[in-house]
Amino acid sequence: MSKSNNIILIGMMGTGKSTVADLLARELGYKLIDVDTAVEKEEGCTIPELFTNKGESYFRDAESRMLCSVLEKKSQVVATGGGVVLRSDNCDVMSKNGWIVALTADPAAIVQRVSGDDKRPLLAGNAEERIHTIMKERKDAYKFAHYTVDTTELSAAEVSRLILAHYRV
Repeated sequence: MSKSNNIILIGMMGTGKSTVADLLARELGYKLIDVDTAVEKEEGCTIPELFTNKGESYFRDAESRMLCSVLEKKSQVVATGGGVVLRSDNCDVMSKNGWIVALTADPAAIVQRVSGDDKRPLLAGNAEERIHTIMKERKDAYKFAHYTVDTTELSAAEVSRLILAHYRV
């Protein structure tokens, strides 16, 4: 893996992947790719609509196809959806095609960041309870990353600076 390929951000929802990816892409002059946004464009509907109309499995298939397609290119910052790591094939393709950064945050910070966001179908019902459950289910899913940043107490700009400092080594 060459660091010049791609920077791929993984992590739970609400950890700042999309925001940090935008800052990194601007700083590096790389193309910004948000996998969730690309799936919505390709499918012609929102992710909540996909979940409702076609189910989570269909969405995960679309997400995997998009990830593979995106990672055929280089010099990109790729923000993934939080569940992209649920499929080992996705983890393999990311590992082969970029420098992976896991963004983490404590559950309370994530709850605060995503509360009231109706665009997150996995949080239907009690969002706080769902976040704790998802975090428990995925506790080891992000460990294959090359670098990890806890975003709990950091601004997006601070997270971006930390990532760039390690990327440019």
